[in-house]
Amino acid sequence: MSIKLASFGAGCFWGVEARFRMRSGVVDAVVGYMGGTTDAPSYREVCTGRTGHAEVVQLSFDDEQVSFGELLELFFSIHNPTTLNRQGADIGTQYRSVIFTHDPAQAREARQMIDTLQLEGRWPEPVVTAVEPAAEFWRAEEYHQRYLEKNGAALCPI
Repeated sequence: MSIKLASFGAGCFWGVEARFRMRSGVVDAVVGYMGGTTDAPSYREVCTGRTGHAEVVQLSFDDEQVSFGELLELFFSIHNPTTLNRQGADIGTQYRSVIFTHDPAQAREARQMIDTLQLEGRWPEPVVTAVEPAAEFWRAEEYHQRYLEKNGAALCPI
């Protein structure tokens, strides 16, 4: 088993976490915050949009069972990567579409996939997904972990 990390922001992290948990080869999915300037931000702080953090899901995955490319395909299938700082009714920089990469190979693969999706014209608008080096991951409060599993899937549109 070869465990690697992947970190994705695709709007409300509750639904994103639930979808990735269903994927074979994903060992764990933890919701939290990445990409901002405040140390140990709270959900309330992140929701103001002033910390600069995105709501993210950090995955531990077995790359012998699922590739980073397959995770990218799932990521792009579960949200709209053409809306800047917005997913559905959720508006703000914390809901931005972003791939935080953990090594240069992930960065190359993410950029290549974005280029391919643009060329294929999957969406009528340009993909605005950012590709950034992974920053410090701040685990979200416990009540956010496995939120839909605990509270019901009707709460999230993904």
